[in-house]
Amino acid sequence: MSTYTSEPGTRLAGRYRLVDQVSAGSGWTKWKAIDETLARPVTVLTFADGFPRVPEVITAARAVSRLTDPRLAQVFDVEDADDQAYVVMEWVVGDSLSDLLADGPLEPARAVALMAEASRAMAGAHAAGQAHLRLGPRSLRWTRSGGIKITGLGIDAALAGATLTGMAADDPALTDTRDLARLLYAALTGYWPGDDPGPLPPAPLSDGTYCTPRQVSADVPVAVDVVTSQALLQRPSRHGPAITTPAAFADALASVAPPVPLPEPAPVPRGGRSADRGKGYGQPDAGYPPAAGGTWGGPGMPGGAHQRRYPATERSVATRAVVSLVAVLVLAAVATTAWVISSGNHGPAASLQGGHHPAGHQVSSTAATVVLKPVSAHSFDPYGNDGTNENDARAPLTIDNDPDTFWHTDYYLNYPNFGNLKPGTGLILDMGRQVRLSQVQVTFGSICCTAAQIRIGNDSDQARSTLKSFTTVASSSRAAGGYTFTVSSKATGQYVLIWLTSLPPMQGAPDKYMARVYNIVVRGTAVTGSG
Repeated sequence: MSTYTSEPGTRLAGRYRLVDQVSAGSGWTKWKAIDETLARPVTVLTFADGFPRVPEVITAARAVSRLTDPRLAQVFDVEDADDQAYVVMEWVVGDSLSDLLADGPLEPARAVALMAEASRAMAGAHAAGQAHLRLGPRSLRWTRSGGIKITGLGIDAALAGATLTGMAADDPALTDTRDLARLLYAALTGYWPGDDPGPLPPAPLSDGTYCTPRQVSADVPVAVDVVTSQALLQRPSRHGPAITTPAAFADALASVAPPVPLPEPAPVPRGGRSADRGKGYGQPDAGYPPAAGGTWGGPGMPGGAHQRRYPATERSVATRAVVSLVAVLVLAAVATTAWVISSGNHGPAASLQGGHHPAGHQVSSTAATVVLKPVSAHSFDPYGNDGTNENDARAPLTIDNDPDTFWHTDYYLNYPNFGNLKPGTGLILDMGRQVRLSQVQVTFGSICCTAAQIRIGNDSDQARSTLKSFTTVASSSRAAGGYTFTVSSKATGQYVLIWLTSLPPMQGAPDKYMARVYNIVVRGTAVTGSG
């Protein structure tokens, strides 16, 4: 039997049901299939009768199956029977580099971050004796569940055969290094500096040599341009020799990586405490740049090592101002307490879901106690690129009042701000009517810290324009466990958005970041008429 001629619906080993052809070459076909034992999609590679390179492909697949780096597409199963040979691989969902460049080149910070991860993954493969030799824009994918993913390691070269990869195989480390540099060049400029550019236009030439990335785009930092040229064009420079291995390329990129832009600064809600700023767990507070060494806080920043000392005359003025402010606050508190007593609104102060307040966070005794029940909850991910939202099926678990169920983001590698890949993701609640908020109680995971904003608006479309139309009414850079966001804004809307901008580390995996949300309770008032 030849699996190459199989039809959709065919089962291999009584387990892998072929669904649809994905791609095909001279003597081989890749299928999307379903592993019915584990109920998951997989990629199945089958061969035509007489395909001459089956032994080489099977050998390459078995070698790749021993690698465990999640950035490399995994091989799950190999069958080498002469009449029914096939390879079962991971089904990778996400955008290829070609897809990501459809709207133009990436920002240099993101391009370098992606390629540094890819280079590090290829360095690990080479350390285990495996090379790719066929890296191209379709080989590199970005998956929201795990950052970058490299497909076709070893297998694509075996399928192509020596006629296409013979020269590349003479120096596999150099070949993969130059191909990684080509991918970075494409990410920075939108042009492909090599043969078979596919959907990308060919890179421009100068005197028969590819222009450097900075010659194509002035947005490319000089240091990144130098490193790319050292690897792609094999040009030594005053900064060092040519780069000839994926590991050296990864190290060089790490040394010149431009800073990743901070998320859009969130306004401090009225009544918010400026003392909270600069105390996040490795997280940026809106408006503060990172200190040297990648930590937050530092000279001149709240929570940093140095604080401004006032001259004696300034201290006396500042002291009087503080005393006056305290007096005003005390009088305001007394007046507020009297108003609460006289108003007859004696509802108990709201308690946090999860049973505790974060240190230093007080819930106002005047907060409204009317619970507003959401109609629905969905994941909201306008920056997603694979057509689905982050774990949308679990979103309703955040409004079921069950403390043991939860929604979670995908996990991201190395950086709490979504692996430097996007500015955020979140949950959107449909309140079913116009509402004005007083409190939003969110029970996060216990590990600090999640940076989150509460926004309100009137659109639920999964679009970046929708995000911009929302009004931010509360925020925190250090939420963990049960956390109450107190809202004083009079903004109204039908939809409440819990927008996450930074993730806590996963327990036992400090290089992975993921947020959990167990429960959400919304308090406020329904708006009728003119509100």
